[in-house]
Amino acid sequence: MTIRQLLSTLALVPSFAVFASEEPSSLNLTRGVTEISAQVYDLHMTILYICIAIGVVVFGAMFWAIVHHRKSKGAVAANFHESTKVEILWTLIPFLILIGMAVPATRVLLAMEDVSEPEITVQVTGSQWKWHYRYFDQDVEFFSLLASSAAQINGEQTKRDNYLLEVDRPLVLPIGKKVRFLITSEDVIHSWWVPDFAVKKDANPGFINEAWTKIDKPGIYRGQCAELCGKDHGFMPIVVIAKPVEEFDAWVLETATAQAKVREEEKKLLDMNMDMDELMALGEEVYNSRCAACHQINGLGLPGVFPALAQSDIAINPDRIVDHLSVVIHGQDGTAMQAFGPQLGLKELAAVVTYERNAWGNNTGDVIQAAQINAVLNGDDL
Repeated sequence: MTIRQLLSTLALVPSFAVFASEEPSSLNLTRGVTEISAQVYDLHMTILYICIAIGVVVFGAMFWAIVHHRKSKGAVAANFHESTKVEILWTLIPFLILIGMAVPATRVLLAMEDVSEPEITVQVTGSQWKWHYRYFDQDVEFFSLLASSAAQINGEQTKRDNYLLEVDRPLVLPIGKKVRFLITSEDVIHSWWVPDFAVKKDANPGFINEAWTKIDKPGIYRGQCAELCGKDHGFMPIVVIAKPVEEFDAWVLETATAQAKVREEEKKLLDMNMDMDELMALGEEVYNSRCAACHQINGLGLPGVFPALAQSDIAINPDRIVDHLSVVIHGQDGTAMQAFGPQLGLKELAAVVTYERNAWGNNTGDVIQAAQINAVLNGDDL
């Protein structure tokens, strides 16, 4: 064996993986659409073939010995002491095998952790139970929520093909560019996992973990939170749309313009008075998509877990309007109540509080306006 052949053997060049099927399999890893995911797949197949070879040799020798040295053939057990040569041999061979496995594994792990020189940086923030994406150097950020309807979840409608793996606003990324992810959490531990990218990083509150990807071809790629993060852990999907660079740039420009326009429109709301019917219609929509999972469609909550809003003091007492607004906007420490101030616009916040104060027989007649929401957001007196 030449030196080159020996080094190739020790490095376990991932060419072993050519024997693997290119077709997706429910019994194997996903090959993915990035160079790193291909390396991970090839490493996985290489180690699998090594394990198969070891299994064949070990069990083959064991069964051969059982058959050819059985008592019925008159075999007599040998009486001998340890052999230094044999002990050295069975120590050296596993050592060389482990070194041969460690070389490519280390190379892949180092490549997976190399987040240097990114072309785009995206901050990924997990919270119960949604993802928030913010593009560095771009005036674009948004929340991404489960799009499967409650009717599908409850079995009242036929489940779509991507049931529980669809969102209202997917993450959009360009192909052919190195994207760095800064991953963190607002509450509990989540995990951002997209198998096609070979990216799976924990989102820890108070810490930032890094990962990266460089997507080879356009398409829609799906993932999930891979950490048991609470009641709705199974309703926290990830959807990434990979676009050609030109289409991505156009999307960024369009989205940034639209979000800037929304902010301008919100400023105009501060001088407007919206009517009850408009707010109730929008408020019901917002409540059903954001609040009903905990407080229930009928506002009765889950006793001992999530408080009721129907006929509750905070929702019907005229002296507690500020408390009601504060809880919705800023959340409540020590509970599962999130801060919806960063997630919803002024109109949506005004609408959902108006709805909560007038639905399910609450009938307070209170009509919340954007100016009141803005005052609570800024810490001003109403």
